[in-house]
Amino acid sequence: MAADHSTSGFETTGAAGESSRKSSFWSDFFPFFARCILGATFVYMGMQKVLAPSEFLSLVRQYNLTNNYLVLNSIAAALPWFEVFCGLLLFTGVAVRGASLVVLAMLLPFSIVVLKRALGMASSQGLAFCAVQFDCGCGGGEINICRKLMENSGLMLIGIWLLFAPAQKLALRYALFAP
Repeated sequence: MAADHSTSGFETTGAAGESSRKSSFWSDFFPFFARCILGATFVYMGMQKVLAPSEFLSLVRQYNLTNNYLVLNSIAAALPWFEVFCGLLLFTGVAVRGASLVVLAMLLPFSIVVLKRALGMASSQGLAFCAVQFDCGCGGGEINICRKLMENSGLMLIGIWLLFAPAQKLALRYALFAP
């Protein structure tokens, strides 16, 4: 006997209906969970830095990016709040593409300087690369660098996917400007 297909468009049974429900889950809920993961991660990391600004400043100084104290203090003061703001935008679904782009713009250079510092520590201390551990300033304390770089790679993949994903139903406003 053939599957019963309703003409109302609201109820669909059979293989086609199951496929549309699965498609709806992946197109609606997966982007929502991806946004929540990336957003919550950045809110958490930012708040850890906000709650301990002097510790974060000393960690930023260890990267030897610049000797200009005004630049270092500005980074230590503004970056945590910027991370929290971007995380909240992602979490609420406002300007998801823009927030994803900004998050990627923060993650990529940070990952590069962490990699550079880890390579320097591994060569100066004669350690295997994955044996290097230090507090990278992300708010999680001392961490294995291979794990941190893998974590950042995963977060960057989520950010790239959100940047190019279609607009979502479960977002307040996916883009800043209406199409």
